[in-house]
Amino acid sequence: MSITAERKQALIQEFAQSKTDTGSPEVQVAILSERINNLTEHFKVHGKDIHSRRGLLMLVSQRRSLLDYLKGKDNSRYEALIKRLGIRK
Repeated sequence: MSITAERKQALIQEFAQSKTDTGSPEVQVAILSERINNLTEHFKVHGKDIHSRRGLLMLVSQRRSLLDYLKGKDNSRYEALIKRLGIRK
């Protein structure tokens, strides 16, 4: 359900704004999206896992907050990010 360190580093390199960037909204949203996708796959097998479902809802809420922040700061970066990640809306 969690992502590996190698996958996390790959996401950081792919979405980073600069070489040392690890905390920009784009990187954080990409990592959260990866975790959300992994949990979604988990629920296809384990439909009654209510405790993990609560964690999923918290991740989705955190991602939504970061996306709202990014949309308010720079709408073009927001649009580019949701297009790259394939997030609707």
